[in-house]
Amino acid sequence: MLPSFSLKDHTVLLTGAAGLFGRGLASALAEAGATLIIASRSADKLQAVAEEETARGHRVLAEAFDQGDEASILALKSRIEEKFGPLHGLVNNSVLRPMKGANGSVEQWEDSMRVNATGVMLMHRHFGSSMAAAGRGSIVNIGSIQGSIGPSYELYAGTNMGDMPPDYFFHKGGMVNLTRFYAALYGPNNVRVNCLAPGGFFNNQPELFVQRYSEHTMLNRMADNDDLGGSVVFLLSAASRYITGVNLPVDGGYTAK
Repeated sequence: MLPSFSLKDHTVLLTGAAGLFGRGLASALAEAGATLIIASRSADKLQAVAEEETARGHRVLAEAFDQGDEASILALKSRIEEKFGPLHGLVNNSVLRPMKGANGSVEQWEDSMRVNATGVMLMHRHFGSSMAAAGRGSIVNIGSIQGSIGPSYELYAGTNMGDMPPDYFFHKGGMVNLTRFYAALYGPNNVRVNCLAPGGFFNNQPELFVQRYSEHTMLNRMADNDDLGGSVVFLLSAASRYITGVNLPVDGGYTAK
């Protein structure tokens, strides 16, 4: 059974590979045997990740692109397919966070939608269509539990962590149904599309927040760098060959409590 979890001979694109979730995902995908392409606007940070993983014996290449620009997406697709052909796997992890609270500007909202809504749709359209033409592939969208639940303001009281932005809840909620749409569209061509919904990720938040959040989970802790990779590898691999259209919470039981 174990070989079905391997990503050997798979070309996988991971966007946003240097950020909060991305660095751990890059390591997991590389360790699973994928030829991994990591892409975002932060070329220098990506190159550092690629060099670290290459030094560990993995095949990781860095590419710069702007998910808010369709021409940049198409150029990335062209460069990848010229070298490797259609992708076997795509992990949509890039996110732009211009809004910092409920009263963020309309311009910030529109910037967010350009990358986090339109950009994600275009990644499915352009890369997914090539997978469908090849008759195989898997897309994993990195969503959030905030796409399925409302904000918990009580967690933030007295922490000086600021306000929660509405755009994040909007586009992460939309991602769940966008996943279902493309799962239905590409399913007849043996392309699976699933969404991963992580819970809170430990990032040196104030102790009061960490304590409150942890008490909301069944495992009594926040997520760390090792908690998401296994689920993403599973959804990209043949081990999940009959799973599509799913929104999988990886949240320590937060949404089940």
